[in-house]
Amino acid sequence: MSIGEFLRRGLEEYWNHHHHRQFCDMNLMKEGEEAVFAMNENIERTYTGAGDLFNLDFNSEHEYQEFPGEEKTIAKGYSSIIEYLASGLPLGMICLGKKVVNVKWCCGEQISVIYDDPFTPVKLYFEDGSVMEADHVIVTVSLGVLKSGIKDEHGNGNGNGNGMFSPPLPSFKTQAISRLGFGVVNKLFLQLDQDQNQAFFPSLQMAFHQNNNYRDESIPWWIRRTASLFPIYKNSNVVLAWFAGKEAVELESLQDEEIIDGVSVTISKFLPNSDGIHKCSNGELNCKISGVVRSRWASDPLFMGSYSYVAAGSSGDDIDSMAKPLPMSTKDGSTPPPPPPLQILFAGEATHRTHYSTTHGAYYSGVREANRLLQHYNCAVSSELLLH
Repeated sequence: MSIGEFLRRGLEEYWNHHHHRQFCDMNLMKEGEEAVFAMNENIERTYTGAGDLFNLDFNSEHEYQEFPGEEKTIAKGYSSIIEYLASGLPLGMICLGKKVVNVKWCCGEQISVIYDDPFTPVKLYFEDGSVMEADHVIVTVSLGVLKSGIKDEHGNGNGNGNGMFSPPLPSFKTQAISRLGFGVVNKLFLQLDQDQNQAFFPSLQMAFHQNNNYRDESIPWWIRRTASLFPIYKNSNVVLAWFAGKEAVELESLQDEEIIDGVSVTISKFLPNSDGIHKCSNGELNCKISGVVRSRWASDPLFMGSYSYVAAGSSGDDIDSMAKPLPMSTKDGSTPPPPPPLQILFAGEATHRTHYSTTHGAYYSGVREANRLLQHYNCAVSSELLLH
């Protein structure tokens, strides 16, 4: 069962138990309830990353865990955290502007041919033609990039059959990658020009008619599944809207003027005394949109989307399969010798069973893989690493 199906059943049961309500226009009341229901569905779509809640698995939902504590806005963005973490590394350890196009690793049948000493089992091939050798590689690319990579490996996408990994990933890994969901969620920031000493923009919760007979055709389709428009903090003149699914993808392709016009028209339908594009007003507030900033996660080739979710037909077991390193085997006395273990390790939010789709989930997955390598080499592990 999907989350969408579960919620829809609940709405139908609600209607069945309240169909005797005395209202002058029962159909109009039902239409309003449907609009509010859809608004809350759209909030959930941005939380989960699923473009459609019917694609979101119901049975796995309980495994996701909210992180405790108050939510905080990082003043200088996530880059400040990365810079802090990187500050503890020796200079020259991080190479930027080096895109990996292929990871070549060693499975069992190759060992009798190439196993010599010294031997590094993994080779990284870069877009600029350079090559790097390694004993271990931790792959942290997004699930969207992995999905694209396995399509190329099998020649099922737009690629030519030359995939991200050579040899291709084993079937248990590619099946997990295929089954898990990866969505697109984008944020839209709007700069408002407002007169000084006037009321600030309110927080809008927007419920749209679901029945085509009642729809206002002047409102563009790409904003109809956006649930809210609100200031980023109290009394700010920058407002934020979240988009998910195909609407988020469409947002990336629109010109700034198209976005400004579409949002202005939409706001005018919720605030009285507005005339659409030229003025948004509720009698106390007069504002005009002067600037637009939006994310573009779908069209970024290094991400191809935003974050993962457990799709219908998938499960938390697929997340665990995503996290398994390759290969797991160690020396067992067989001839020829088995491949060196832990050549490719996997981290990232899509590999954390309880905190997928989050930044802290991505961080903890990296700690997990660092811990795995430390234990492999019988190194001491800190108590912080053991917690997650």
